[in-house]
Amino acid sequence: MRQYSVNKLAKLAGVSVRTLHHYDRLGLLKPSIRTEARYRLYGENELLRLQQILFFKELDFSLADILAIMNDPEFNLLTALESHKQALKARQDRLTTLLSTIDKTISTIKGERVMLTNEELYEGFPKGQEYREEAVEKYGAKTIEDSEAKLRQLGKAGFEQLKADQLDIAQKLASLVHQDPTSPAVQEQIARHYVNIRGFWGEEACQSKDMQKAYKGLAQLYIDDPRFTTQNGQENPEYAVFLNKAMVYFADTQLT
Repeated sequence: MRQYSVNKLAKLAGVSVRTLHHYDRLGLLKPSIRTEARYRLYGENELLRLQQILFFKELDFSLADILAIMNDPEFNLLTALESHKQALKARQDRLTTLLSTIDKTISTIKGERVMLTNEELYEGFPKGQEYREEAVEKYGAKTIEDSEAKLRQLGKAGFEQLKADQLDIAQKLASLVHQDPTSPAVQEQIARHYVNIRGFWGEEACQSKDMQKAYKGLAQLYIDDPRFTTQNGQENPEYAVFLNKAMVYFADTQLT
């Protein structure tokens, strides 16, 4: 079996020798062999493990969380790779959106873009204008028009940032889908989600609502209407249930 010295592995993976020593001390990445001269040697299994560590770090997991996940007896390499692929695809989509946001912000500063159209307001929502019609029917025309007016006040750059934040939150929640919905890491993102939703609904509208009831109603909508939790063109009922439980817990503990 081929063995790699700590220097060769560091160069191969694009990390520092000090980082590998730190991972060793944490018990995160132990060498397969430690020679009598105390040299560290790593094999193919350690290369795969390091790849997983770097994937998790790319997705903003802490070293403590990575250690707990990878030392879990139920940890499955293939499942982890499939999850990484999905999360990185979501990040790729987010970066594409952010690049678009930058372009639109530049245009706004130059005075080339001013007003948000209805089409832009509902871009990315399930079936666009159809979603607006459903919302009017459910919440009333005045509520929706007031919300739209507040969004227009944000301007194009502000509105695009609100949508970019929404995508970032969704990506982070998707990466946490196998955790307890009530865990601190999940609830931190749900708190961001709640603030983001208030941004879309408008503060005045939120102040006039029972937000605990309204947020729990939205949580139920994510289960009842699969359009809202479809990812990469595919329905994801597991994510919908996870999101529902996390939101209901947040509403019951933070919005009382």
